[in-house]
Amino acid sequence: MKLEEEKVLKVIKAKALKVNEILRRLGLKRGERVKLKKMLKELSKAGKIIKVRGGKFTVRGERLGEYEKESEKRTVTGFIRKSGRFYFLESEQRTNGSYLIRKTKEKLIEDALAVGIRKEKGCEIIRIFPSLSDVKEIKEFVILKYGLPRRLGAKAEKELEAIKREVPAKGRLDLRHLKHVTIDGENAKDFDDAVFVEKTEGGYRLYVSIADVASYVPKGSAIDWEAKKRGMSVYFPDSVIPMLPKVLSDDLCSLKPKKDRPCFSVIIDLDHRGNVKDAHFEKSVIRSAKRLTYEQVERAIVEKDRIERKRLKGLIRDLELMKELTEILLERRRERGSLDFDLPEPEIIIDMEGDVRGILRSKTLFSHRIIEEFMILANRVVADFFEKRKVNALFRIHEEPEREKLAIFEQFLKSLRICVPKDGKGIKRLQNIIGVVRGKPYEFIVNKLLLRSMKQARYSVENKGHYGLGLKSYLHFTSPIRRYPDLICHRVLEASLLRRKIPYTYEELERMASYLSERERLIMEVERELEDRIRILFMKDNIGEEYEGIITHIASFGFFVELFDVFVEGLVPFSDMTDDYYRVDRDGTSFLGRRRKKIFRLGDIVKVRVISADVERKLLRFALI
Repeated sequence: MKLEEEKVLKVIKAKALKVNEILRRLGLKRGERVKLKKMLKELSKAGKIIKVRGGKFTVRGERLGEYEKESEKRTVTGFIRKSGRFYFLESEQRTNGSYLIRKTKEKLIEDALAVGIRKEKGCEIIRIFPSLSDVKEIKEFVILKYGLPRRLGAKAEKELEAIKREVPAKGRLDLRHLKHVTIDGENAKDFDDAVFVEKTEGGYRLYVSIADVASYVPKGSAIDWEAKKRGMSVYFPDSVIPMLPKVLSDDLCSLKPKKDRPCFSVIIDLDHRGNVKDAHFEKSVIRSAKRLTYEQVERAIVEKDRIERKRLKGLIRDLELMKELTEILLERRRERGSLDFDLPEPEIIIDMEGDVRGILRSKTLFSHRIIEEFMILANRVVADFFEKRKVNALFRIHEEPEREKLAIFEQFLKSLRICVPKDGKGIKRLQNIIGVVRGKPYEFIVNKLLLRSMKQARYSVENKGHYGLGLKSYLHFTSPIRRYPDLICHRVLEASLLRRKIPYTYEELERMASYLSERERLIMEVERELEDRIRILFMKDNIGEEYEGIITHIASFGFFVELFDVFVEGLVPFSDMTDDYYRVDRDGTSFLGRRRKKIFRLGDIVKVRVISADVERKLLRFALI
């Protein structure tokens, strides 16, 4: 297809897109990328298009709604520099340049880290951080950097005062006689979902009851607008910035034990092999029997701990039935082809004083699988319902990976001499790879690189299936307390069941799909940055210590090593390796010494010494031993 201005404008009018996405949509070859970038630059200068967050382009005036404008990033962060009589804020990302400091609320400190707001021809400093010496300071910096909202608007506060404390049970299916339980992390307060399983003649009946947030938060209300703007809750190691006001997220909507709560229940009948025979949806009222933790359930039904089983005496049969059904669902998942990554997350241990006491690798327990499988199934049957009835909604899509990226990944497997059986193509082959490396020292790096080869899941009005889960239809329905897309799906489902007009136009859903996908990526970036800085802070007390680790990433300037004993990653700069001149290979999977011909590969185990830990510059530096 020929590169034409009219066609480019048409494709980005429908949806904000990155350069590569525009190329794909127009069926253009990679060689046209330079021409396309030049055209986009000219269109931007002419005022026909604008660049929005995430490096995407859209037609000016077509895409930005009120809440999207609110989210436009105005903050800048960097280090204060002095030149003659003037002070500048040099961006953390040096490619973003410097900003003349025109106004400040604090006394300027040269070389200090600061947060500013962009103004015409410069910036205004709103906060200076001489150092990030504790978790509290790091958290404050990250919140300001990303402009995260912490307070409700006056209108929302007023609405909150008027909210009825109880939603009437009349007109709802009464499920209070069923022993629903919530299973969550130790520190969770917002309980979105409760589950119950019973045996039937034909197999099993699964109840997944989700907090009916929509009953408390009407579309178009001030509270709704605040939730939409936030998009999702932001989780920190010791706190949370909730999407909804805490009186809703932690109390009225939260499925607390022994409290009557309005829910939207997904009731699914399955046969003995885990195939869905029937599914229906009911506005219900439940009373959670108990608030359980993953660790409790694991001890009771996997480890068969006597003390725990005695504590949960009245629930053991129900939990055993959940375990039985989960094992069947996992087998179905393996059969259909699904990528089951085991990528541990950092578990940051913070004491009562706010000090970091340790950074552990989180473990995936079988009890996690129970909730994961039940939620996936509930999300799937809602998506199937919408797809069969051609209802417009927000689907959660995950497209197939690009061949080029998979080819690089396969090349990496060869460099590690990993032999994978050839009895399988596509997702089945990737499934085999995950199985082959399970339990091996290089399992983490292989899974990480495979994940990097995948496209990111996102929200879309157009259902394209979910590659990673091996599903033709999927969406998010089960977490409306902490995710706005789920709240949208609740409203769409209710309207569809009542045969009312769907409360969103196609264009509204499209705009929100784009905005909420970007918002999700931003929140992931926030949580990752906070974790990275806290990990570096923790290593300040370990300078000079030696550790074993694995090479996880190779860049033009050095390579990254993830330690085994402490779950942190640091950089070994090539400039510090004076024994030779090292050159990185084309695909970035190895580097070779020019004189001594010593080669290092991704997945190699190496020994390093901690040289420095700079929290402000977000740099943990190692030296190879």
